[in-house]
Amino acid sequence: MNEQVPAETPPAVPEAACEAEAVPIPEPDPGLRRDLMVLTKMRLNVFVLITTFFGFLLASRGHGLDLVMLAHTLVGTAAAAFGSAAFNQLMEVDLDARMKRTANRPLPSRRMDPLFAFAVGWILSAAGIIHLAVMVGLWPAVLAAVTVAVYVFIYTPLKRISSSNTIVGAIPGAIPPMIGWTAAGGAFDGGAWFLFSLLALWQLPHFVAINWLCREEYESAGYKMWSDGDLSGRRSGLLAAIFALFLAALPLWPWFAGWTPGWQGHVALGGGVLAGLLMAALAGRFMRDGQRASFRRLFLFTLLYLPLELGLLAFAWT
Repeated sequence: MNEQVPAETPPAVPEAACEAEAVPIPEPDPGLRRDLMVLTKMRLNVFVLITTFFGFLLASRGHGLDLVMLAHTLVGTAAAAFGSAAFNQLMEVDLDARMKRTANRPLPSRRMDPLFAFAVGWILSAAGIIHLAVMVGLWPAVLAAVTVAVYVFIYTPLKRISSSNTIVGAIPGAIPPMIGWTAAGGAFDGGAWFLFSLLALWQLPHFVAINWLCREEYESAGYKMWSDGDLSGRRSGLLAAIFALFLAALPLWPWFAGWTPGWQGHVALGGGVLAGLLMAALAGRFMRDGQRASFRRLFLFTLLYLPLELGLLAFAWT
């Protein structure tokens, strides 16, 4: 990309539009604390903790919020997420070195010893899973272990092989609310799978937008993405529109299941459907005009959609 602007400046592509875990490019010698924050993708994993908290909150409806259990859940989930991020960057050092926005990360810039990064990843991942098993419960620990395994051993290497990595990558991104749900005593019922479906479906148009906006960097680095060769953006726009339509239909599930009753449920249903249709309309607009600005608006709306939908569910869920 040729635009060189501050992150999240509306007239051009936000830096976060090139990668969900994008961070401001650090100074030449940012120090160990900053390097550890980058290695563990701390800013991205705040999102993981928010969705974990949301799953815990919904499963706690009707019997009170156990703050001690919530704290243990967040600590264990955070450690596992931070550890998996370190492993991810260890496996992608060569690819990160090829892209300007990631070349100054601690590993490709050689400021950090790979053995030290491996130790950080191993200790945090193991500590997080063990903490969940001991202090929270078996199922949250199992789900955290599955998240780490899929993210590190399937999704990360698949990014070099097949564009299906986007679908696979949506799986570990959709598990955190299930960790929170089971930690609060929820069963593997429809509610848990609805939360999984919501997060998985939301990630698809979100990452389609990121992939297309930064397709040149991804292609030059060797990543296999749906956006490869899609100069017009029609394929990417169509995929985003299809996924958004599925999102628009998803609020029908909790409404028909009776989890969002009364007038609050009608508000959640209407708001969720309208938000999904608006996302589909933004994708359709891009398909028609093929302008970067149109896809950038889609990307920014995906960032708005999730807190909006989660807020509606929290408002209506019983």
